[in-house]
Amino acid sequence: MTSFLYRCTTCGKAYQRDEVRYLCPACAKDYRPGIPLLGVLSVEFDYVAIQRRFRKQSPDWSLFSAVEPEHYPPYPVGNTPFFPVAALGQAFGFENVWLKNDGLNPSASLKDRASFLVVAEANRLKERSIVTASTGNAASALAAVCAAAGRQAVIFVPESAPKAKLVQMVLYGARVIPVRGTYDDAFRLSLEYTARKGGLNRNTAYHPLTIEGKKTVGLEIYQQNGFRVPDAILVPVGDGVIISGVYKAFYDLKAAGLIARLPRLVCVQAGRSTAIHHYIRTGKYQNALRPATIADSISVSIPSNAHMARRAVLDSRGFSITVSDKEILRGQRTLAEKTGVFAEPAAAAPVAALRKLQGAGLLDCKEQIVLLITGHGLKDVDAAMSSIRIPAAKAATPCKAP
Repeated sequence: MTSFLYRCTTCGKAYQRDEVRYLCPACAKDYRPGIPLLGVLSVEFDYVAIQRRFRKQSPDWSLFSAVEPEHYPPYPVGNTPFFPVAALGQAFGFENVWLKNDGLNPSASLKDRASFLVVAEANRLKERSIVTASTGNAASALAAVCAAAGRQAVIFVPESAPKAKLVQMVLYGARVIPVRGTYDDAFRLSLEYTARKGGLNRNTAYHPLTIEGKKTVGLEIYQQNGFRVPDAILVPVGDGVIISGVYKAFYDLKAAGLIARLPRLVCVQAGRSTAIHHYIRTGKYQNALRPATIADSISVSIPSNAHMARRAVLDSRGFSITVSDKEILRGQRTLAEKTGVFAEPAAAAPVAALRKLQGAGLLDCKEQIVLLITGHGLKDVDAAMSSIRIPAAKAATPCKAP
């Protein structure tokens, strides 16, 4: 690992590693519940040192890590499949479409990456408990990594979370606190809990290492793509941390002199949870008033990392698009039929977006386009059941010849 400092994405002030833990103290004074986080911290490495030491022949990715490998929990996160899907691309008129299937992480979602690094930080700090708010995947991931590391996960989750995700949390041994309310309510309660009872708070963007953890999916895409930068990456977006993490991966690579350009990042939001989409389009932020969507993982009224997510899309010369629940379910089925990949609704949103972009002129049909699949379909079987029909059983009688 190389040296680093934290820099506030709001005011630009720099902090030493153990000088701060969550948000920029100066900017956080202006934060209040009901708005995106202010003072989110970004890790700034010694990029000159990375450029001097990094070798593609034997890449040392710990140079880009904000926690030393000796603190990593014994949990095999990452190295998920990255592969071309010609049939899916051809169905929509694109010639070079690839999947990064992060639904094959151990707890079946990309959120394992953030939980892995935050638990590693808890190991370094000797914190026994880690607290989070989640609609399900981050909670499942945290519970799983804590189980492997011998730490206690404390989870605030909306009671409406899919049962499969709740089952995971409980089986992993987490202390689960269902909330009669939204993700935003759970987020607020988790902050109050750690302020009162202690522990390390893993909330997305609130803890800067959640962005660093999710960054690793971008670093893997770069390596698995033969150390080349894709033209575009379509990312499902809820609170804005995953797309910020993907951006941070390629920002770090560029700052270290390893790449010359960033991939265009495409923000994909559900049609009822569009706070970041409208922020990107208009430059004016407003909460999503009724964010209910079948894609529960990206259902957010007040996206915690809205400011950084908007900057990531604009800096990468990307854009934003929305898809309806009907389009998401259609995308989920098309993905399964064309590639054999079963994704939860939120993870299928990029497929729905790709269909919608056919002929729109925003992506060239010959560009390399990566769809980021963030969670497995078995996370929410009920959602998939709503759009299919299971054939009726037939009597077990001998078949008659025609």
